[in-house]
Amino acid sequence: MEFLYELGLFAAQTLLIVVAIVAIVLVIAGAAGQKSKSPDEGYIEVKSINDRFDAYTAAIRDLSETDEASKLRAKHEKKSAKAEAKAEKARLKATAKDATENIAITSARPRTYVLDFEGDVMASQVDALREEISAILPNVQEGDEVVLRLESPGGVVHGYGLAASQLSRIKDAGVTLVIAVDKVAASGGYMMACVGDRILAAPFAILGSIGVVAQLPNFHRLLKKNDVDFEQFTAGEYKRTVTMFGENTDKGRRKFENELEETHGLFKQFVAANRPVVDVDKVATGEVWYGSQALEEGLIDVISTSDSYLQSQTGERDLYEVHYRRKQKFAERIGFAAELTVDRLITRVWQRLTESRYF
Repeated sequence: MEFLYELGLFAAQTLLIVVAIVAIVLVIAGAAGQKSKSPDEGYIEVKSINDRFDAYTAAIRDLSETDEASKLRAKHEKKSAKAEAKAEKARLKATAKDATENIAITSARPRTYVLDFEGDVMASQVDALREEISAILPNVQEGDEVVLRLESPGGVVHGYGLAASQLSRIKDAGVTLVIAVDKVAASGGYMMACVGDRILAAPFAILGSIGVVAQLPNFHRLLKKNDVDFEQFTAGEYKRTVTMFGENTDKGRRKFENELEETHGLFKQFVAANRPVVDVDKVATGEVWYGSQALEEGLIDVISTSDSYLQSQTGERDLYEVHYRRKQKFAERIGFAAELTVDRLITRVWQRLTESRYF
């Protein structure tokens, strides 16, 4: 028994030390975060997808080709590269000769800019998406396109509404927007997807869920049972229609349900405007469809994974991954994982206990 007591005491002391360390790190990270806020909080990172695919191909060839075949291929590639460089030099020279001050010299091949959006309930990645689009648009040329690899089950109305509006900036600039869904683009995620000129989806990707939901617990009876009064003061008849702690009325519930219907109506109008081929009344039931079913309903245009689409483009286009990276101080990097975990937990609990509306 004495051994078990000492073991338990040791475990408790260890837990206390760990909690104390995490708390200190969070405080340091938070202070550093406050000091580091400046106009230059992040940067754009660009990587060539063509180079990555070429590296994959070269790695396999190194193992499978004979020395003779490797030498012949290297000779052929060197000759082709020299010819391409010569042709590109001549093209640029001719373009520069004919160009005026208002005409930019364009690249030889069209470009595809690839973005990623992994959506959470709050659509928190919309800030990065904004920066990425702002970096791309001044550099687009005729024939360029943007591919968004989208994965999201949906979330709050205002967050996904803003995300969809950011994507509309691409189309407003006259640039082709392709949405690629490998896993899920449901509810608010599909609201983003339908902005695209084309939507690709994997055979078992989940799409649709064109509906609105809101839920919250009510503790009024529990408080009343324990003689706890809850007082809430509002100005405006419908400032608060339903609450967590007060006694909800039928009038308040009806008003809240009407607001949900209005939001659903706006969602349907948005889908109809961006996907006129879809029978909105048929699909706006809150149901979801897998890729092949979504194709039949007009929710998507092509069955394809994002990898298949991008790899098929490497011969004719230059492909670039574009990501916005936020700069982090040393203390922030140390406490980032713990802070993010706590923040997400608190946000998730709060969102589930409030009347926020979700796509």
